[in-house]
This record gives sequence, structure tokens and C-alpha cells, in this order.
Amino acid sequence: MTDTPDPISQSLPEPNSRFISIGHSAWDRTYRVKDLPAPPSKVRALEHIENGGGTAANAAASIARLGGEVELWSRVGNDGFGNQVIDELDRTCVDTQFVIRHEGSRTSTSVVIVDQRGERLVISERDHAMPAQPDWLPLDRIDGRSFVLSDLTWREGTIAAFQRAKEKGAITLIDIDIAGGIPSDEILKLTEFAVASESALEEFFPAPTIDEQLAAVLAKGPRHAGVTRGEKGYHWRTSAGSSGSLPAFKVEVVDTTGAGDTFHGALALAIASGLGDAAAARFASATAALKCRRLGARSGLPTLQEVMTFLRDS
Repeated sequence: MTDTPDPISQSLPEPNSRFISIGHSAWDRTYRVKDLPAPPSKVRALEHIENGGGTAANAAASIARLGGEVELWSRVGNDGFGNQVIDELDRTCVDTQFVIRHEGSRTSTSVVIVDQRGERLVISERDHAMPAQPDWLPLDRIDGRSFVLSDLTWREGTIAAFQRAKEKGAITLIDIDIAGGIPSDEILKLTEFAVASESALEEFFPAPTIDEQLAAVLAKGPRHAGVTRGEKGYHWRTSAGSSGSLPAFKVEVVDTTGAGDTFHGALALAIASGLGDAAAARFASATAALKCRRLGARSGLPTLQEVMTFLRDS
């Protein structure tokens, strides 16, 4: 059975959840060039921007930009980049009271080089000495109204929060990407929505077809398994036997950095607002497409009104 997108009214219903995004936050330097050089050589940038990045932080910023109430549970170094990360998230209305500054650790940084087609090369640096113990997490903040997201870059924090979410009946969603690594069976059993990048799905759940790959994810416990495929759109299956595909929205692409993160945040907001799988995926796809029209992971994040207008006109 194939799902078709439910119609979305003039506005999205107010979400019945408080969102918690767990995982990676960073500071990005993004450069736009005409073409990525081959072989390597000196190249003049056409444009440059610096702003916050990191998968979980970008997802949280997406939710906040759409009007959701969201906390980020993350770790940065007690350094200048950490201050910049937190200051920008605060301006985006992400609750950063549980972004912990660790003395003696370095905040993650990335250099992103984007060509004229919007494709990119990302070079990231993380401090692997960052303390991983989750014993400081305010798990009592997770209740039946919570929606908990994770990018899997902090396994210890994810497991602790997802176990609590399972006990309280909260919704959980994971972002399966190469950077976060393959999700453990323990995490998948605690997950309701599992959304993978195309490259991660192929590497971590190899099978002859996408449907078989998604079926392998569903067999581990989630009720919804989906894959973001860039310009090829979004495809998903559910444990109830339904499935669907959505083509990508056509926009003038400047930078795809953070598009997947934006999709995850928007998908969570739409699900919490009561949309079915197909309509939620359509909303998330539109939000991610709009993000791609500007340079940087967050500079193009749309508001809810912008997404609704775009959907009505598409």
C-alpha cells in the first residue's frame, strides 16, 4: 500500500510536543567556489560565511525557526568557538541551557567548500577527548509530551535519553548518517522513526533494493524507516506495510549543507503536529529544499509561513 500526501491546510497545527535534540554541535566556515579543483590548487572563494553547524544543532535550529519549542543537549569546548555556537543558537531561540562547556576540550569545527551546483566538500574536526558520560543529562525533563531526536554522534547520551523516552511514551527519531555510524540494535529497538541518508543506508544495511534496505531497518524495531536521496527525493516504509515516495522540490540550489538535518527537524515538527507519514515527509522535504537556497547550514532556514506559502504554490 502506497501513502499519498494528506492535504496541508493554510497552517500547520500547533505541535503537541517539546523537542529535545541530542548530539553534535559545531562551528562552520563555508566557502563558495565555482568548481572544486582537481588536482588540488589555490582557488579564490566567491563568497564566505561563518555560522553554527553540527547535525543535532542544525535540526534543533530548524525546529526553532519553524516555531517549535526545542532544547539542545550537546557538548562544546570551553573556548571561543563554543561561545559562538551557543550565542547563535540562543539568537535562533534554541534552548541551550543543556549545552555543556567542557573545560580542556575543543569545540568541533568544519570547513565546507561548496561549488556552483551546490555540492560540497566537508572537512570536520572533533575533539575525541570530549567526555561521553551522560550522567549529567536532565532525563526527568523527558515525559509523554517529549519528542527526542538524535544524530547518533553521542551514543551514551542517546541510549540514556531513549530509554527514558521509551518508559514515558515519548516519540523518538534517529538520523542515520555516515558520520554517526551504524545504529546499534539497542538504539533501534528504542526508536520509532529512523531516517537515513542514501549513502548510510547502502553502507549499513546492504541489500539489492531500497525497499529491502528499509525492511532491514524496520526489522530492528522502528515503525517508520525512510531514506533522504537528495534530488531524487524521499522514500519510506512502515512496519504496518505502507510505503511511499516523494520527488524532491525544485529550487535554485546554492548549498545543500544541513539539508538532511533540516529535514529531520521539520519531519519531527510535522509528526508532532499530527500529520501522517506522507504529509509530514512532504512538509519536511519542502523545508529542506528552501534551506538550500542560501549559503551555510542555517542562513536559509525557512519560517513556518514561508514553508506553507511554498507548499501552497507548488
